[in-house]
Amino acid sequence: MLIPSIDLLGGRIVQLVRGETLKLAFDDFEYWIGRFQKYPLVQLIDLDAAMRQGDNGELITRIAKRLPCQVGGGIGTVEKAAAVLSAGARRVIVGSALFGGSELVNTRFAGALADAVGMERLVFSVDTKKGKVAVKGWKDQVELTADEALPQLEPFCAAFLYTHIDREGTMQGFPLEVAERLRQITRRQLIVAGGIREQAEIDALDTIGVDAVAGMAVYSGVLPA
Repeated sequence: MLIPSIDLLGGRIVQLVRGETLKLAFDDFEYWIGRFQKYPLVQLIDLDAAMRQGDNGELITRIAKRLPCQVGGGIGTVEKAAAVLSAGARRVIVGSALFGGSELVNTRFAGALADAVGMERLVFSVDTKKGKVAVKGWKDQVELTADEALPQLEPFCAAFLYTHIDREGTMQGFPLEVAERLRQITRRQLIVAGGIREQAEIDALDTIGVDAVAGMAVYSGVLPA
């Protein structure tokens, strides 16, 4: 399954390369909302909130009321997760708040989220840069691999989102061997992102039971939306 991504930065829809360099930006929200209405799930990310530099709360609410969204970016408390769900999100994506501290993986927080909103509404984001988990808008890293993190978090969520940051926004293709390895580690829904560029790639991921998030290829017209 293809899941198109809407990334918000400074009140616009954007696409960044490796989470750093602005490549594309759009203001025509109605156009993209219309294009994405045929999809069973859309990913909606508040990059400003993820980077701790503000938020796009009004846009998140506006879009989540019109598209079936899983919403992420800066969701670091139970209260924030509940508020985003109340605003119309189908599921919330939680990442940075799950990592760091003496035990590296904050399973206590993961459990509190599951108790409060239900594990079926939680997607845990495990993103890596050069093999290590990246947090806080991908600016910091934790001495932890995705392979180590997934088993510890599996009891508390319905799905995992894994972004291969080294290829994010590059359209160089997602490393299929990584998806195959992670698929063996977890029984939860597995969604991957980072470099996805063509339908054949999405089909190959689907064959092994993995869903794909695409942004750059969609907005640049390489993948028809």
